[in-house]
Amino acid sequence: MNGYSTSNDHQPLTYWRNVPLFAAHVIVVVFVISMIATALLSFWNQSAFLSLAVFDSVRVLKGEIWRVVTYGLVNPPSLWFAIDMLMIVWFGRELEKFFGRRRFLWIYAALYLAPALILTVVGTWFPARLAGQTGGLGLFIAFATLYPNAMMLGNILAKWVAIILVGLYALIALSSRDWVNLITLGTTTAVAWSFVRHAQGLLSVPTVLPTRSKPRLRSLPDLPESPKKSAPPREAPASMAEVDALLDKIAKSGIGSLSAKERAVLDSAQQILKKRRSSTD
Repeated sequence: MNGYSTSNDHQPLTYWRNVPLFAAHVIVVVFVISMIATALLSFWNQSAFLSLAVFDSVRVLKGEIWRVVTYGLVNPPSLWFAIDMLMIVWFGRELEKFFGRRRFLWIYAALYLAPALILTVVGTWFPARLAGQTGGLGLFIAFATLYPNAMMLGNILAKWVAIILVGLYALIALSSRDWVNLITLGTTTAVAWSFVRHAQGLLSVPTVLPTRSKPRLRSLPDLPESPKKSAPPREAPASMAEVDALLDKIAKSGIGSLSAKERAVLDSAQQILKKRRSSTD
């Protein structure tokens, strides 16, 4: 990234000693506080209090909905927790610069909540528990999807690092038959990849809303004929049928799917429309 966008949504939240602070830093601060609280509660033998925050599909289905949100706040101190925090700072900051603060928070919320929601559905058949999932790996997968050729440590492309990590975690979960982590990994990977691809315009979301009206060329058959010069008897129906077919092709595959000859047909139809309008005026 070359500097920051002029949009306030892409700017840092604030500065601390001339260091820009983003929403990603705020998320890390929250998790660090939760790690300290988890360590203190464990020291005071308050594991019963911590268990109230852990995700438990059986408890959630009985109405303890808060567990879907609080499960990530149970973080015993560990090296992996520190690595997750670094991922959120490094890769979350770059995603926030690119997408803006609002869209970054949306993707993070999706990465954080989706595993718990999926496990809640799965929990109707197989009870599941989850704690300490911070979403750092998901942000790295989103970064690797956005910048697949970014160089990582050892001059390895980001896309290959992401593939290796996902494959390694999947094998670890399979070898130990840890279905919860396997479902969480699959959900996180799918959400991160889909969000970035959708934001790039490379992935469309199905919708049940009414389709938009066709381009204005659809009105060609209804235009009044020019009083000065009438079209050949069979030329107008044939040309309109061809234009209709091209418009259907644009609606299904986009205008980029047209060949040079087909674009020429559309241009010709537009010229005819302009001439008819000028003659009626």
